[in-house]
Amino acid sequence: MGHPWEKISLADYEAHMALDSVRQLQTLRQMMGEQLEAAPAGTVMILGVAGGNGLDLIEPGRFRRVYGVDVNAAYLAETGRRYPVLSGTLECLRADLTKDWNRLPEADLVLANLIVEYIGYPCLLDVLRQVRPRYVSCVLQRNPTEAWVSDSPYLHVFDGLEAVHHTVEPRGLEAALAAGGWRLVRREECPLPGGKSLVRLDFIPLSPAAQQQGR
Repeated sequence: MGHPWEKISLADYEAHMALDSVRQLQTLRQMMGEQLEAAPAGTVMILGVAGGNGLDLIEPGRFRRVYGVDVNAAYLAETGRRYPVLSGTLECLRADLTKDWNRLPEADLVLANLIVEYIGYPCLLDVLRQVRPRYVSCVLQRNPTEAWVSDSPYLHVFDGLEAVHHTVEPRGLEAALAAGGWRLVRREECPLPGGKSLVRLDFIPLSPAAQQQGR
């Protein structure tokens, strides 16, 4: 049957996200630029990279390796096509994080923007145990109502995501990662149209002993 995200075209997804009534594509690009400056890193992994929004902010040679991870192979192919300037640095990895997390390479910095909603807290912790980053930055969407997809002409494109959607919120993520050996070091919130907002939460690992206890 395939994953629900594989049934959504990149054109529809990005058109929805870029609408003036949504503005998540633009806001996430700005936030990603700030995330990339959050900590010194030689390698970075972007979970749910989609079409590579924000990769244009990475100067060639800045990182030894940039891993773009997504379940949709068509998204990854388009990402590679869009950013030839990162050839030799950008590596696109197709993975369903709920079951393929143990195939991921290690990276210094992990960005998890609007992906925790589709994999859940336990899966994110599995990913972090495998990747062993020194810094993690996550962006969650805060909703004023139960409607987690903004109203738009593309609304029904996302109907199938209900099967894989998890209800997440900042305090829940902080508690889950604290139990897994991570400490919150930064939190900020960016408003969106319609009363929604994007909340950024950054974490660093506790001592190795504390991490081991969290496992």
